[in-house]
Amino acid sequence: METDSPPSLRKRLRTTIIGKPHSPHDRRLFHKLSLIAFFAWVGLGADGLSSSCYGPSEAFLALGGHHFLGIFVALGSAITIFVITTSYSQMVELFPSGGGGYVVASKLLSPNFGMVAGCALLIDYVLTITVSLASGADALFSFLPPEWYGSRLAFALGTVVVLTLLNMRGIKESVLPLVPMFLIFVITHAVIIVYAILSHLGNLPQLSQSLTADVRQTTAQLGLFGMIFLILRSYSMGAGTYTGIEAVSNALPMLREPRAKTAKRTMLYMSSSLSFMVLGLMIGYLLFQTEFQPTRTLNAVLFDKATAGWGDWGRIFVLIALLSEGAILFVGAQAGFMGGPRVLANMAKDRWVPTQFSMLSDRFVTQNGILIMGGAAFLLMLLTHGSVRFLVVLYAINVFITFSLSQLGMVRHWWQERKISRGWGHKLLINGIGLVLTVFILISVTTLKFHEGGWITLLITGALVVVVISVQRHYKFAARLLQRLEVLVKATEVSSTTSIPGAPGKQLPVKAATGKPAAPFDPEAKTAILLVNGFSGLGLHTLFSVIRVFEDSFKNFIFIQIGVIDSGNFKGSSEIEHLQAYVQGEVDRYAEYMRRHGYHAEGITRIGVDVVDEVAKIVPEIMKHCPHAVFFGGQLVFPHETILTRALHNYTVFAVQRRLYQQGIPIVIMPVRV
Repeated sequence: METDSPPSLRKRLRTTIIGKPHSPHDRRLFHKLSLIAFFAWVGLGADGLSSSCYGPSEAFLALGGHHFLGIFVALGSAITIFVITTSYSQMVELFPSGGGGYVVASKLLSPNFGMVAGCALLIDYVLTITVSLASGADALFSFLPPEWYGSRLAFALGTVVVLTLLNMRGIKESVLPLVPMFLIFVITHAVIIVYAILSHLGNLPQLSQSLTADVRQTTAQLGLFGMIFLILRSYSMGAGTYTGIEAVSNALPMLREPRAKTAKRTMLYMSSSLSFMVLGLMIGYLLFQTEFQPTRTLNAVLFDKATAGWGDWGRIFVLIALLSEGAILFVGAQAGFMGGPRVLANMAKDRWVPTQFSMLSDRFVTQNGILIMGGAAFLLMLLTHGSVRFLVVLYAINVFITFSLSQLGMVRHWWQERKISRGWGHKLLINGIGLVLTVFILISVTTLKFHEGGWITLLITGALVVVVISVQRHYKFAARLLQRLEVLVKATEVSSTTSIPGAPGKQLPVKAATGKPAAPFDPEAKTAILLVNGFSGLGLHTLFSVIRVFEDSFKNFIFIQIGVIDSGNFKGSSEIEHLQAYVQGEVDRYAEYMRRHGYHAEGITRIGVDVVDEVAKIVPEIMKHCPHAVFFGGQLVFPHETILTRALHNYTVFAVQRRLYQQGIPIVIMPVRV
């Protein structure tokens, strides 16, 4: 039998693009894959920082001619950033395993509230990717010859594909190439802000006087409530600034141990840099009396005015700064690729979405989640032709649904814990303020954007809610059917003989337990090798079907179980060891049961991310020792075959069958009706 055939062209190509598989037995695997706070800041914080390319300017221009009121808007934005960051730090302490707003709303409010928060986040992350890449393409092509502008959409679609492939290689591999662009953006913008303030130190008293005069003038024109409304409207226009903070709590499993501490440090970097950028740019607009120009961004006008006396170096600096703005928008899309798949994985564990979304690739990334996020962003980019104006209308509504629900859950938690938790009042105050701010922004943004097209976002989110409810209902229905099989598990523990379901009084043709030692292994005898997944009704039905159909043909029984590493247990080497012990214990129960009935039996286990690959690795070794082996696997058969049963249930055994057939090894699939 040929077992050392060279890898196929598809495998070689995949290795070149995606990279070599990681070994789950590598003790340094988590250290290699996890992100320190700095890299997490780059991968997740760029989403918020990229909004400084348009957020502060949108808020500034929304004030009309009352520009000095922008100081109140900037201060309000900075306070909001720190409040949301602090409240999410409290969530990290309460839920150190991660999960973000989805888990918080699910645990502290109800699973249905959590589901709504998760659906809202998924749509927001798709929009994060699409808006960031479309905006980046616009910024880049504004520097290129006008005749090239027609290629902008193709370029944006290409960046979706490239980022998708980078993320399939691994989180760290996708972040590292983006670090230089991120740092150039931060440095150039920090230089401009610091220069603007230092060069106008003598004019700061005049800034205070201008603010006072603007307040009086606005009050006289619009009234006190009119001025407050104007400030609040401007404040709401910068709502996109706060996206990305949520992604840190979702991405906790990707962070370096101790994860909670790394997450808090990441959020400190994010809140400090974001507040500095929003405040600094808004003050810079005022100090240099920046005015709107139809063909240029407000930041470009500010940079030109600030570097007017720098000569040729000034023009070079402005070019680099503006190019970095385009680059940071590409980096900002990374938050969607990091946060979206984690939300899908968490929802998959609760059966709101197909369980395949919790599976990991051999690079230990949630590949299915990355592909669905990239595919959805690609489709949305294509449908909207990469129109930033239209995409921005859809953006930033959904994240505040999740913000509001998670803050409400935390407020409820601290109120319930007030009698047993020290410092509950301070924590309740932080989350209470966060709740008020996020609900206000949610209502404001939804009202302002609804008739411009924001209703489309809510419609899509509502449609997704309907889909995930249907998915979970099917899983619950399937679980009720599977409970009928679990009767066998209890029966095997209390009796040496078991009645066949559907045939009362008929005993399974298993030898009565004799109390004698199990039979020795006979390599010349026929061996039944059963693929199982836990000591369950499905596995026992498969075993008893083999015995019933083939009677005493098999003298040896070998049980194989693959412990699947998914997003739920890929949290550290101790979790992997626990998985290994659990899987071994399950196959040992099968082996012990068969030994009690006079057969030779043993269990073999492996751990990995792909059942088919792991089984294929085991098979050659087994066939050397058991040349007369036949493989068996069980497959559930539902009363009615539907699209949901085909899409939501595991058909791994058929994939194993195809792989073994290629090697000329017989495998029989035993149907198990439920």
